[in-house]
Amino acid sequence: MNSTVLITGASQGIGKATALLLAKKGYNLALAARNSERLEAVTQTINNQGGKAIAIPTDVTHAQQVESLVKKALDHYKQIDILINNAGICMTAPMEESTLENWQQVMNVNLWGYVYTIQALLPHFLAQKRGIIINVGSIGGKIPLPNMTAYCTSKYAVTGLTETLRLELEPKGIQVCCVHPSVTNSDFLERAIFNSDTRKKQMEETLKTAIASQPEDVAKTIVEVIEHPKPEVMVGSGVMLNTIYNFVPRLYDWVVKQSSQ
Repeated sequence: MNSTVLITGASQGIGKATALLLAKKGYNLALAARNSERLEAVTQTINNQGGKAIAIPTDVTHAQQVESLVKKALDHYKQIDILINNAGICMTAPMEESTLENWQQVMNVNLWGYVYTIQALLPHFLAQKRGIIINVGSIGGKIPLPNMTAYCTSKYAVTGLTETLRLELEPKGIQVCCVHPSVTNSDFLERAIFNSDTRKKQMEETLKTAIASQPEDVAKTIVEVIEHPKPEVMVGSGVMLNTIYNFVPRLYDWVVKQSSQ
């Protein structure tokens, strides 16, 4: 029997690219996202190409909707083998210009959305004594980024969530992994929060450079982690940045401060 994967944030970007790649490899897919039209379009593409996918519109910031998502996926497939937590939003703004509402929005999607899906699906994984949880983190969950305090806080939390869960769940047959992309050239800007047009334009320019990863690159890494589980994988330019930060932190701080002035 083919393995079944539940993916959040599956209507575009990394989630969509991952769904399309997994479908080609024969996985069954339960796809979740807030935008029902885009989600249905991805699902139809997969099914038209001979794959198996169902669309379950879900806002991961609502625990009851996430519980319903897991129930519907299990009712349809009877079994879920892999969870890919991917839904997320980006925010660029200094702390003094970040409102409490901004913070709540970022944390609700980037952290609580992951917690809700894990909490809802974990009893099933424990009952079958196996499963894979892949949390899509960020380079911002490994190194500090200026003017991204709220975003980095949420992604550092995802890193801590993943690393702690791994200690708890691996003895029970459940693999827990984190994939950390660098900035990714996808349509995430539609959902991102910017406090100024200048910072939005800076991000748009960054996405045009070699620094940016492509959604397909991240998708390939996620599939590799499914097939060959690892605790953590960095994608793209994040590998170099993380290495500099770990081994020469003062140099990293100096470079980042200069570039952000």
